Amino acid sequence: MIRKHSVSLAAVAMLASVSGTAAGSRALECYEPLRRPALYDAVYEDVMLSPGGQVVDYDAPIFGTYQSVDQIAPPRVTYETVPAVTRTLYHTVKVDNGGYAWEWRLIHGRKVLCKVWRKARYARVAETVVVQPERVRRVVQPAEYEAVAHEVLVRPQQVRIREIPPSYGTVARRVVVREGSTSWRRVHIPRHCPD
Repeated sequence: MIRKHSVSLAAVAMLASVSGTAAGSRALECYEPLRRPALYDAVYEDVMLSPGGQVVDYDAPIFGTYQSVDQIAPPRVTYETVPAVTRTLYHTVKVDNGGYAWEWRLIHGRKVLCKVWRKARYARVAETVVVQPERVRRVVQPAEYEAVAHEVLVRPQQVRIREIPPSYGTVARRVVVREGSTSWRRVHIPRHCPD
């Protein structure tokens, strides 16, 4: 019954303030709200800021070069034809044995047939002779070599894994220590609200 009375008093007070102002009637009781704000406090706690993890670093491989003399063609045997060696020889040969012959001659304006003696005739002729006949010669060709640059791996790729530990920090969190509340307090205002 007391609770009903206080609720009805509050309702009456609010209605009275509205209706009293509007109608100009006299207030019997007056109440004002008494608000108590909420009370807060800061709570500090350690929290994980970063979970940590792993970082993988890669170092590229390192290559170098070295030179060596490599065989690029093995020794081989070929055959080639050597042409014949010739020489030109000159010698004298008899081309006419000579002897008696008849020939026309003009002597003192007279044309007469005369018997004459002719010597043997010789001529110089050339003759090509083979000094060395054509032959097949065996040719041995040596191996061929060349300087070649080779790429070699000096250091392979390296992988490094770094562990990153988790990080923690202290953060403040606002908490309610006491909830806010509202209550009603009876007030006396001269010429408006009696005791």
